[in-house]
Amino acid sequence: MVRVTDTTRIGPVTGADSANRTDERFAINATDLGIMWDGGDGRVFVLFGDTYGSGWGGHGAGPAHADWRCNTLAFSSSRDLNRGLRLDGVVEREGGGACQVIPSGHGREVTVIPNSGLCVDGDQYVHYMSVREWGRPGRWRTNHAGIAVSTDGGRSWAKPRAARWGNRLGGDRFQLGALTRGGEYVYLFGTTNGRAGDAYLARAAVPDLLSRRRYEYWNGSGWTRWQGGAAAVFGGPVGELSVAYHGWLGRWLLMHLDEHRKGIVLRSAPELTGPWTEGEVVVSGREYPAVYGGYLHPWSLDGPDLYYLVSQWGPYNVFLMRSTLRRN
Repeated sequence: MVRVTDTTRIGPVTGADSANRTDERFAINATDLGIMWDGGDGRVFVLFGDTYGSGWGGHGAGPAHADWRCNTLAFSSSRDLNRGLRLDGVVEREGGGACQVIPSGHGREVTVIPNSGLCVDGDQYVHYMSVREWGRPGRWRTNHAGIAVSTDGGRSWAKPRAARWGNRLGGDRFQLGALTRGGEYVYLFGTTNGRAGDAYLARAAVPDLLSRRRYEYWNGSGWTRWQGGAAAVFGGPVGELSVAYHGWLGRWLLMHLDEHRKGIVLRSAPELTGPWTEGEVVVSGREYPAVYGGYLHPWSLDGPDLYYLVSQWGPYNVFLMRSTLRRN
């Protein structure tokens, strides 16, 4: 079992009030998510969702004319996270400022939102979702989800059609996802579009991670190629997910938004297939209204202090948090 003894907000990572001054340096006045993974080159990749610059209204996402980009990518080499997460730079557009990195499509697609990232053998992979329409808070509809790949350090990204999970009927179980590596497999935790579904688990051998047809799905006792046979590894409601192995604890950690419990929940398990603990709320929406996200920092998985990023809708920016863990 894992217990959290205390949680502290270190400070803002993005926005005009952050030490990074992302508004001046990168034309990032407001953004969310902040998905992190070790890029394999001495940097942590930090991928944001819908991003706004000059003209942002000061609360929530939008408007679209405020230098809107569906996603932006920054880099960090900070080791002393107790002093904050320093952003060293971004993938820039001509003329300066962060550019959109994962391209958006056409037609019934309002945005392309990243869900998770992973470096495998020097290449970068991101699970993303193509949003068809936004609904009421915590509810939306996707066209599909997929895995994008970059072979040039995150500057350009391809979205192969073979690496997509369609959502024509609206119930596909891998529209929000969290990638992680375990031995010779890449694992994908998934849930349905929105923040109301259960959590499911898939895997593919590393050479097959861009081929949806090669994925296997956990059915509660073994692996099957039939996605419809996937069994929930734990019940919802599950929002944004982040998963990693914690060496100091000797357990897998999974962080996600739980709207019923009104906060960010941390779970643990001895294996990716479970059993997963019920977890505990580590960041409460009562203390930080409209909190969401919860993305583990890959360089804080070897000791009692766990660092991660969360977002708040009101400020519509990203904050670094620290929770102190105890082994029971």
